[in-house]
Amino acid sequence: MKVGVFDSGVGGLTVARSLQQSGCFSELLYYGDTARVPYGSKDSNTVTRYALEAVEFFNGADVDCLVVACNTVSVTALEQMQKFSNKPVYGVLEPGVMALEQLQGIDTSARVLVIATRSTINSGAYQQQIQALGYNQVNAMATPLFVPIVEEELYDGPILQETFKHYFSKLEKPDVVLLGCTHFPLIAESISAYFNGAKTIHSGEAMLAWLKQHLDLSAQFDTTPLHIIATENVEAVKRTATRWGLKL
Repeated sequence: MKVGVFDSGVGGLTVARSLQQSGCFSELLYYGDTARVPYGSKDSNTVTRYALEAVEFFNGADVDCLVVACNTVSVTALEQMQKFSNKPVYGVLEPGVMALEQLQGIDTSARVLVIATRSTINSGAYQQQIQALGYNQVNAMATPLFVPIVEEELYDGPILQETFKHYFSKLEKPDVVLLGCTHFPLIAESISAYFNGAKTIHSGEAMLAWLKQHLDLSAQFDTTPLHIIATENVEAVKRTATRWGLKL
């Protein structure tokens, strides 16, 4: 199976990494809209327009399905993308919620913290779906400063710790942190440590588990080639992919 991965920038490489390392896919085609990143601060009409332009690109590409790695697009424009796409389109919202349901040692009494961009949080999509499962202690917070911190590769240290304090100092410790932005898995260990071992949910791992379950996939490929397309500075995206452990 050949899979397209769409993201607003480089963050979706964390999802591509999970897919590549699984051995379940024959080929990956990554499309990052780096010329117009970030999407998280843009209005829904703009995000939808950009997302449909990506659909137009993938409609002409040799892939079997499209994974929307960007959480903002998944909660804003997924239905429109599915309507205009000539192949199946899967977003990260449903897999993330499914991953919460399947976490060992967690039940509906757990304190759940969702962190993401402003657009994702303001949509209320994660909060609504999680609460619909019976979780009644759900907190959601926009944490946009984590995006440039991750892009500067500050995965731990004083700047990240001070940013944690800025956002989290008044919060009651959560049992689970749902990472609602593709940049955040790179600081997942630091987030878990800050909250004394809270579990984290990673979009890439959640998407892989969802695809395996719904498409009956299993590991069968020794290598999965990754091809990267970007609307600006594709070489920088490739360098980031290599630094983050992907094989080009």
